Amino acid sequence: MADFEAKNGASDPAGKRLAVDVGQEILRAVANIEYGSVEVVIHDGRVVQIECREKIRLTGGEPVRKNPIRQIG
Repeated sequence: MADFEAKNGASDPAGKRLAVDVGQEILRAVANIEYGSVEVVIHDGRVVQIECREKIRLTGGEPVRKNPIRQIG
């Protein structure tokens, strides 16, 4: 996680910091999705929500999924 903070600006020009647990949740969301998107919702300069939209590819009528659908957190 320290590497994430070092590469992604642990503090911005305004001096705000990304909480370690928030950074870990974002990385976990990205790591757990094969096809789709991860959206980070920010209000007043704070991360308030992480949304995962996973795409399920269909081949021959059967869903192809690396892992079953799951809740993060």
